[in-house]
Amino acid sequence: MRLDLRAWRSFVWLWLFVTAIKLWVAACLPLFVDEAFYWQEGRHLAWAYSDLPGLTAWLCRLGVALGGNHVLALRAPFLLLGALLPCWLARIATREFGAENGARTGLLVLLMPLPATLGVMALPDVPMALATVACLDACARLLRGIEPRALAELACGLAVGALSHYRFAGVIAIGLIALSMLPAGRKLLRDRRAWPAFAVGAVAWLPLLLWNLGHADAGLRFQLIERNPWQFQWRGGVFVLLQAGMATPLLLWAMAQAAWCARKPEANVQWRWFALFGGGSTLAYFLLGFFADSQRVSFHWTLPGFLALLLVLPPQLQAWRPAWRRAAWICAALGLLLTFGYYLLLSIPAWRAQQAGSKYYPYNFAGWSELAQAVREERASMPAGTTLLADNFKIGAELGFALGDADVAVLDHPLNHKHGRAPQLQLWQLQEMRTRKPPMLLIASSSDVKFRELVDHYADLCRQVGPLPPPRVVNIDHGAQRWLLFRFPAWPGTDAGMCGAPAQAYFDVPKNNAQVPAHFEVSGWAIKDAVGVRAVTVTLDGKPVAEAHYGDIDDLPVAFYAQRSRDPHLLEGRSPRVGFHARVDAAGFAPGTHWLGMVVHGNDGRDEVWEERAIRIAR
Repeated sequence: MRLDLRAWRSFVWLWLFVTAIKLWVAACLPLFVDEAFYWQEGRHLAWAYSDLPGLTAWLCRLGVALGGNHVLALRAPFLLLGALLPCWLARIATREFGAENGARTGLLVLLMPLPATLGVMALPDVPMALATVACLDACARLLRGIEPRALAELACGLAVGALSHYRFAGVIAIGLIALSMLPAGRKLLRDRRAWPAFAVGAVAWLPLLLWNLGHADAGLRFQLIERNPWQFQWRGGVFVLLQAGMATPLLLWAMAQAAWCARKPEANVQWRWFALFGGGSTLAYFLLGFFADSQRVSFHWTLPGFLALLLVLPPQLQAWRPAWRRAAWICAALGLLLTFGYYLLLSIPAWRAQQAGSKYYPYNFAGWSELAQAVREERASMPAGTTLLADNFKIGAELGFALGDADVAVLDHPLNHKHGRAPQLQLWQLQEMRTRKPPMLLIASSSDVKFRELVDHYADLCRQVGPLPPPRVVNIDHGAQRWLLFRFPAWPGTDAGMCGAPAQAYFDVPKNNAQVPAHFEVSGWAIKDAVGVRAVTVTLDGKPVAEAHYGDIDDLPVAFYAQRSRDPHLLEGRSPRVGFHARVDAAGFAPGTHWLGMVVHGNDGRDEVWEERAIRIAR
């Protein structure tokens, strides 16, 4: 009993600590683009949407309705549900395996990074996780015998899950397979008294079904076909390795052992139920990772299986040697601290700036408040009633949240289709350009498009809105996040048949993160459609350090851009004089990392600050 009390006391203190940290992180962490779109859906209440059923949007609407249009208020309902999760799992484990194991299950939920951080962001995985736990708990009770309370819990769990995400269908499928492998489970499935609960769960899918029937199965096609290649890809191995980080390696191994024990007939039926479901779900997603979507975030898919395995994990850990057992707990605690540390670092502009140019740069969290401020400044100097026009759904949703406007117009963009949001934007008539008239402020991103595709992207912008006026450039974190603000109507002198696209430029030398002496050479190229480039100024940490000689022959951009760009210098055939070179004197800069950039001066009189790259000045 003394051990039980100590374990439960530890659980309560850790729960308070983790909950406080989650509140702090949720208040500081910039809004993720998916959260912003769920907020936008919450401002257009419906039973279902193109990407999700309705529950996530409803929770977002509830949060801001009670707490105002603030990021913490938006996340508050999800934080509450996330805080409930470890308590519920601890209670289930206590009932099934004793008080000490129950407290240890709760501690593990609070330490394992994936379930411990649940609720920090307003995502559908939060209500889906609660729905999974409700179904696990209800079935564990029903395996002993039919009772009304458990049937009601099962019905609620199935309904909440169906209203949370398409992926809950996988939870149902694995649950049915696991139950069919147990004699008591087969008996439960045949028992007519349980069928009303199953019927409630089935009816809860009706809003999603009706939405798809009314919109040519757009949601189903995206979730099942468009986002998944359904071809073997070795990158699935990365998904498996990533799970070791989400669960921590030793706990992942312990869960595998616990799942393996489910094969023993002498094991408790509830133990076998949790282990079969958890093991089957986790293994299914491990295999799915080799065939399914690898371009979007998917590390959280294994959460339902992990939650079930956590219920049977403490007895498995107790069978380990003390040293390995302590190592598992320490490893989990370190994983949690690292995860929270990463979230907090995302909130620190200086750290984000250091990651500029790397694959770890958090594009979907960075710069939205600065962009909103720039938009406010531009609108203040434009006529009243100026229409905002966003390049893609991410900009539209994030600006909408920052400005309190859920109806920001959005252009047709590949990102809208890639993330399954295009049908919803069309349903809201936010992509209907025929009703949009000047004055307009177009906000476009050059960071959401591959560098080689920018010319084609600018041409597509011209096709949709007309010739582009000179933009105001908003560079965040050395240009890693880069937005262009275009004021319409177009400035005087623009040829109506010519797309005056923004400049494009590139440093051939030095390379990113190269080490250079105090005096070094730079070279590259720069182009600007319709008008051409007049000059290039080289900068270091934002300060001008050299005026480049522009007009060198540079063949690098010719092969790709000659048939796409209308830069007058690039159209000179075999001698495209679009290159530049300069010698930089950096003797006045301290040794270490600095940021090399350029300002491209167009023949139209406008200057554009280009993206910077990191270099290291040697001692």
